[in-house]
Amino acid sequence: MLEISKNYVLDNNQKTIAVQIPIAEFEKIEEILEDYGLAKLIEEVEDDPTLSKEEALKYLASIDNNNVES
Repeated sequence: MLEISKNYVLDNNQKTIAVQIPIAEFEKIEEILEDYGLAKLIEEVEDDPTLSKEEALKYLASIDNNNVES
């Protein structure tokens, strides 16, 4: 488990309103979330049919053409 060093920010009434964490720990959290999101996307398309190289290139070319015309 990732250990997170936290500093709490309080308002004038001593109510917690924010948390500060070191930038290195924040960047690690971002990386973990991005990896998790990528893994979920990969799981979603696992059973989708794959394209051959030629089909993929044709598909990419059609996307490029549509974006240029827009």
